[in-house]
Amino acid sequence: MVVLALTGFSSSRGHGSRSHHSSGGGCSNSSQDHDSSSASGSGGSYGTGTPGRNSDRGTYRSRPTSRSSPTASARPLKDGTAVLKHCASAEDPYTNVEVRNPNARDGLFTVKVSFQDESGFTMADTTDQVSVPAKGTASLRVFGGRAGDVSRIGHCEVQRRASADE
Repeated sequence: MVVLALTGFSSSRGHGSRSHHSSGGGCSNSSQDHDSSSASGSGGSYGTGTPGRNSDRGTYRSRPTSRSSPTASARPLKDGTAVLKHCASAEDPYTNVEVRNPNARDGLFTVKVSFQDESGFTMADTTDQVSVPAKGTASLRVFGGRAGDVSRIGHCEVQRRASADE
């Protein structure tokens, strides 16, 4: 088939059975489908492979050399969950949050924490990111000093939904 395609006497242009022999010479048809390594529309040999070896370079364009298949990484990540484990105080100025990843791949999640005083006034809202392994958990420590005087923090609130970032 390669010999016929090189000489321009084939009307099937690469469809059907393959021949593993290469040959030079013959007429060239400028409408043939060649890759960039061959000179389209000029005389000369098409392949540069050793005679007798299978050299498919550009012979069958319609047959892919590798298949792309959808992977888990092509799907958007689901949001995770965040659970408050410890609220910042004068003794420990860090709020601890546990973040769970429901996905089958690692992900980066955004966690929102609010610091409030005893009367319920919101002293500060914070947003932090944490990397969580696939189907796992990670701890996030948020510095309560962002709210000002840590001794005034009476309550912490964590948004339960940890937003997945791509």
